[in-house]
Formats: sequence, C-alpha cells, structure tokens
Amino acid sequence: MIKSLPFISALAFIAGAASATEGPLVTTEWLEANLDDPSIALIEVSVNPGVFERGHIPGATNLAWHSDLVDPVRRDIASRAQLEGLLRAAGVNEDSTVVLYGDTNNWFAAWGAWVLDVYGVEDVKLLDGGRALWEAEGRPLASSPVPATPGDITLAEADPTLRARIGDVVAASDGGGAVLVDIRSNDEYAGRIIAPEGLKETAIRAGHVPGAVNVPWAQAVQEDGRFKSPEELRALYAEAGVDGSKPIITYCRIGERSSHTWFALSRILGYEVRNYDGSWTEYGNAVGVPVANPAGTVWTGL
Repeated sequence: MIKSLPFISALAFIAGAASATEGPLVTTEWLEANLDDPSIALIEVSVNPGVFERGHIPGATNLAWHSDLVDPVRRDIASRAQLEGLLRAAGVNEDSTVVLYGDTNNWFAAWGAWVLDVYGVEDVKLLDGGRALWEAEGRPLASSPVPATPGDITLAEADPTLRARIGDVVAASDGGGAVLVDIRSNDEYAGRIIAPEGLKETAIRAGHVPGAVNVPWAQAVQEDGRFKSPEELRALYAEAGVDGSKPIITYCRIGERSSHTWFALSRILGYEVRNYDGSWTEYGNAVGVPVANPAGTVWTGL
C-alpha cells in the first residue's frame, strides 16, 4: 500500500459502480451497495463532538481529528506509531481500501486522507459529499459501533516532501518556484477578518502570504458538497494561474480546508501538491515573515 503519485483521469472519476474504486472518490450509492465488503475499511473523521455517536454509516469506525490524527501535545500530525495503532484497531489491513468521510464538508476527512498520504497509504478514498449528502439522501445510520477485527497495516516513515514548512512558504512568496494557493474566504485573504467568527485558532496578523492566489475551497464543490468534475476543477484553478506546470502549496487557517483543496488538486487532478498544515495560524504569528494585508486590519487582542 505504499503510494505512488496518482494521475486520475476524468473517465475514472465518473466511472460507474463496477469501477468506482479506481478513482479517488466513491459515491454514496456505491458505498451503500458495498457496506458488507470486508476489503473496505470505513472511517469517519468528524470534528463536531458526538456526531459519530449519534449516528454513523454502518460499519464505520471513528477517528477524532483533534486527538487521533494530530499529536496531543506538540503541534504536529500524529506519529507513525500512534496512527498505525489506531488504523490497526480500526481494522485496516495492508490490502484494505480505506474510505474516509466526515462532517463539515469533509474537511477533516480530507485531512485524514492527507495524513495517510504522508505515511504512504495508497488506497484511500473520500466519500463524495460526506456525511451531509449521505444523510440528505436518507441512507442508513447506525448508533452502536461494531468492534472491528484488528488489522495488520504497517505504515511507512513519514514523507517530508509531502508537507510544506514555513520556510518553503516564505521561499515560494519570494519566487521560489512553487505556486501558493490560499483557499480561505475572500475576507480572510484580503485581511478584512483574521478568522471566521466563532473559531478559536487565530493569528496576530491579518492578510495572506505575498504572491498567493485566492481560490476559496467552496468553489471546488457543487451545491450538495460533491466535487466538481475534473474538467471544471482544471478550469477553475487554471483561471487563477494554477495549471500543474509548477509545484503547488495549499494553505488555509489550520490546514484542514487546505487539505480539501490538496485532495482536489493532487488526487483528482494529479498535480504535485504539498499541504502547509501550519497555515495562517503559524504564518500569521511568525516574526519577520512578509505579509500582504490589503484591508489593513489590526489585531486588537480583545
């Protein structure tokens, strides 16, 4: 299950149930028809407390983003040993197809897909549309999780080339070769706000990394939360000057929304992409880095 750089064609993306696992996404129809397939390891990654416990897709196990997929002490992704143990407990084997889904537009499920990519897990899919679409279509939910048979997956060492660090971002802002894609809202990018209302993680400075283009994550999806077609995605990013001819770095506020765009650019379009998981809460708090702040908003600390 060690990964290689994928190139997903439009044909694979829109294929029917017989070939649904060839692409990076699975449909709600396909998943419901294959819930009893023992080769599928179904994992929910939601951020809102109690969502999984109130009801989840039958057969799914739960990984908590804030404690299972990140280090509980330092700001980092989960360690290899930590994640390997959790995946084995979730029933993931070497030959499993891992299907991830979650609430909040699949942001945190996409984070999970990115973390698994860092650790070399190849056969990972997202449920297109996530929990919201599954529930909107009235598909079955279970309230009592069934313990999984322990799996045997072994993770590779983390691949540092799949993560962008703050030095990489500063270099890119100075013409260092990579294209920076800020996927936050226009208000965040312009510096009119530092973070969306109600969110705790913030930064001292408003604005964006100089040279970054702004393509808000929501532009990549349809009204029901499913990704747009590869042709539509390719045109969307090309309009912002992102065509895959150069390496790409995605960032947001804490790295979860940018994982969603990482998935679109890397897994669906096959571009070379790194996710900057430090994102604006690291960059906007760093001393001495360049910041573009068109709106001139100043943090008051109040």
